[in-house]
Amino acid sequence: MISRIECTNLKRYYKGDGTKTIALKNVNLRFQKGEFTAIIGPSGSGKSTLLSLIGTLDSPSEGVITYDAEEILKKSKGKLADFRFQEIGFIFQQFHLLPTLTALENVLTPLFSRKVPYNKLERAKEVLKQVGLQDKMNSLPSQLSGGQQQRVAIARAIIHKPSWLLADEPTGNLDTETGERIYELLKELNEQEECGVLFVTHDPALAAKANRIITMKDGVVLSDKVGISI
Repeated sequence: MISRIECTNLKRYYKGDGTKTIALKNVNLRFQKGEFTAIIGPSGSGKSTLLSLIGTLDSPSEGVITYDAEEILKKSKGKLADFRFQEIGFIFQQFHLLPTLTALENVLTPLFSRKVPYNKLERAKEVLKQVGLQDKMNSLPSQLSGGQQQRVAIARAIIHKPSWLLADEPTGNLDTETGERIYELLKELNEQEECGVLFVTHDPALAAKANRIITMKDGVVLSDKVGISI
């Protein structure tokens, strides 16, 4: 289980049509397992880019990311995919549920081609109960509210017992009250599952409840502070 993630001199830029767009500039951060960290900033500040790099969905143009002192991004694609499956759960603003599958089947999708040391079906039922949807297991996404769909997506993200949950604007498509409930659910999972949570948001009120708040602008970390809930 990965207990520490360290980003050193991270840069991410994109080239095209003779131009160079810089998304991240010399980012240096360290995260310890069990943290509940909010990453906040305006659109284009580099929040989602940073999360993609940490989650190994993208690679830095310069700099290094280590996971318990190992540079995982040097692994082959297959081993990198195994690492993501074992260690990281992703939650996005768009729920990305398969419309023809039930809630239970959507939650099971990460395990379809994987061998795991537990009963897949029982684990899926367990996590749906954990997010309060034990009575919606056989419902299709079209039969669920936005908040319920996000809960299914969260259950899907934790079914394989990751060390880290990376959430990119998971409340962005929800009303304020539902968004706050999703936030509280993530806090509960952080405590009960003992997984680290990195949470990207535009909402200063939600960020203020985190244990740690990283503020970004124009690809740079402006501040890194302990939140009010410590």
